Amino acid sequence: MDARERVFLALDHKQPDRVPIDCWTTSVVDEKLLEHFGFSTREELLRHFDVDFRYITGPKYVGPEPVVRENGHIEDHWGVPRVQVDVQTSVGKASYKEVRDFPLKEAKSVEEILDYPKWPRADWFDYDCVADQVAEAQATGKVVVFMGDRMNRCAQLKPAMYLRGIDQIFFDLAAEPEIAEALFKKVSEFYLEYARRTFEAAKGGIDIFMMGDDFGTQKGPFVSPAMWRQFLKPGFAAYVELGHSYGMKVAHHTCGSIRPLIPDLIDCGLDILNPLQPDVTNMDHADLKKTFGDRLCFHGSMSIQKTLPFGTPDDVRAEVARRFETLAPSGGFIYCTAHNIQADTPIENIEALFEAYQELGRYS
Repeated sequence: MDARERVFLALDHKQPDRVPIDCWTTSVVDEKLLEHFGFSTREELLRHFDVDFRYITGPKYVGPEPVVRENGHIEDHWGVPRVQVDVQTSVGKASYKEVRDFPLKEAKSVEEILDYPKWPRADWFDYDCVADQVAEAQATGKVVVFMGDRMNRCAQLKPAMYLRGIDQIFFDLAAEPEIAEALFKKVSEFYLEYARRTFEAAKGGIDIFMMGDDFGTQKGPFVSPAMWRQFLKPGFAAYVELGHSYGMKVAHHTCGSIRPLIPDLIDCGLDILNPLQPDVTNMDHADLKKTFGDRLCFHGSMSIQKTLPFGTPDDVRAEVARRFETLAPSGGFIYCTAHNIQADTPIENIEALFEAYQELGRYS
């Protein structure tokens, strides 16, 4: 059975030969794995692990030159300055770009939000490269996914946090709802046009459109279901509808404990939920499968907070086996980690993970 047949059977809630496999890693982990196996490209690595998905990067930014502030911080295309942070882990260095300043934090009115001079435009991107990316991904015979990078992943709440500040946007939801609504509308308008142009350029070659917006903490959703429906559901539903209008399955990545929101995600037409983060409260996998598994496919679930970095290869294998037993029956499940495998993960645990996927994820 090839990758495409395998994945689409699983998405149709049927059992293929084995659970489909996806691979999320940081660039630092990729470098370590390439050196370990003696490979020169990530494609070689994905083939080695028999991964069923290929992600395209999407449109290329060709807009105004990024602003470099006096302190050296570089603004992204939202006008949000990014700071590179280097972290020393037990197995080497990892680098991340963090947000410390929020350009719309002091805005006091809807007019100030709308008049922000640095709203991005879909015209700032070159979409011609998408067709070549799709063709290259299709040539592998795998399922083609568009997710975008961290700055261009269809979302609402996370960009609002970057622009307004985490504390301020939640204050807005409760005390200044018109400001929050204006901010979410501007964000979603950009992403809808950006995504639409991407899908047009792909000419039907994208199989799965994956959004990404964190709705949960370790203990529960950031906001109540009623507040999510009021502020975020309209934009979320519009993203899903756009993806479906181009014949794609639609997936969504959200970290955290978000069980109370899942009925609304399904009501919006969501096909695939990622990542079923295991190390949070109220996200029992057996309960999620029993309650929502006939209407929603699950993607992810492997712990990057505990098992992969701190467990043994045997611990990793045991977790893979538990996920198969709980989430794989009747299809509707894709093996993947709950987020990108991080730099503090031992190579032997990563090898054990993909070996266990193959060995323990077979239906017959």
